[in-house]
Amino acid sequence: MPLTVESKFQPAGDQPKAIREIVKSFQDGEKYHTLIGATGTGKTFTMACVLEKLNRSSLIIAPNKTLAAQLYSELKSLFAHRQVGFFISYYDYYQPEAYLPSSDTYIAKDSSINDDIEKMRHQTTSQLFEEDKVIIVASVSCIYGLGSPETYAELVVNIEKGQQLNRQNFLTSLIDIQYTRQDHDLDRGSFRVRGDQVDLLPSQSSQEGLRVEFWGDEI
Repeated sequence: MPLTVESKFQPAGDQPKAIREIVKSFQDGEKYHTLIGATGTGKTFTMACVLEKLNRSSLIIAPNKTLAAQLYSELKSLFAHRQVGFFISYYDYYQPEAYLPSSDTYIAKDSSINDDIEKMRHQTTSQLFEEDKVIIVASVSCIYGLGSPETYAELVVNIEKGQQLNRQNFLTSLIDIQYTRQDHDLDRGSFRVRGDQVDLLPSQSSQEGLRVEFWGDEI
């Protein structure tokens, strides 16, 4: 699906010239281009129009979470929902392990993870695998944590309707990627087994669950 800006506005003022020059510079092989403008002059909209004309996946890095959230909100309103992802640190609070020799004090590591942000990180990563063109808005912390695409892909369980699949092997594969078994209500990253039915809630979703029904070794 090509990147398409959805807006009632059209580039105006200096924007058309800026869009043409930036697009041409990248098409000519330039690696860097700087867009300068005061607050409220439409730099994000100009950038969105450049991405539309280049029609290529892009990573947009902001210096902090607040600016990343603002960019994500603006770009999400300009492009289709599944084409814009948000990837920032999921820690609301993080205290690293520390030792103070002067007082012989040990401070244990402590942290608090934001569940909504963690879900959005999983959604964004799945978009990279599933969508043809994506725009990812991230803070500088995006350079940590995920590892290689090959390693991440190994932690994915792929299933298709009519596929030959052993039920026990399927449950084992869910446990291998750290899904937990629940007997009642499902949380993200958990599954429930009731006879030949397996209900699960993917890590990137809080509401849309998935039901896998087995007939022998077929789903």
